[in-house]
Amino acid sequence: MANLVYRRRFTVEWGHCDPAGIVFNSHFFEFFDWSVWLLFETALGVPPNELGTAFGIVGIPLVDAKARFLKPAKFNDVADIASEVSEFRRSSFDVAHRISIGGELAVEGSETRVWAGRDPDDPVKLKGMPIPAAVIARFRATA
Repeated sequence: MANLVYRRRFTVEWGHCDPAGIVFNSHFFEFFDWSVWLLFETALGVPPNELGTAFGIVGIPLVDAKARFLKPAKFNDVADIASEVSEFRRSSFDVAHRISIGGELAVEGSETRVWAGRDPDDPVKLKGMPIPAAVIARFRATA
């Protein structure tokens, strides 16, 4: 069994760039976020705005994010991103991202997110909930 990998291609737009035409680093975290939501939609067959209704959660908030920048991305570059859940734990999971430009790895990133619902003791707060086995199974693909 292998992990489901969500892949997409996008073109770097001027709004992603600094005045020198190089992607401003914080935008890579936006690219990661978009891909996580698309990965979940692909795996679970549920649009992001319906995750709460379908699974009884508030969402999958980000609790940690990292990136390693290996090659600059520039205006009009065509980038390929590959994202996958690399590890599931009881109520949290890690997502690995790889962005390539022209076939060369440009950025590696990782995120930790939580499968979160309302805290029954304080509904203003969120609390990690166990990730259902059926959800985890949807992120496994046959090799």
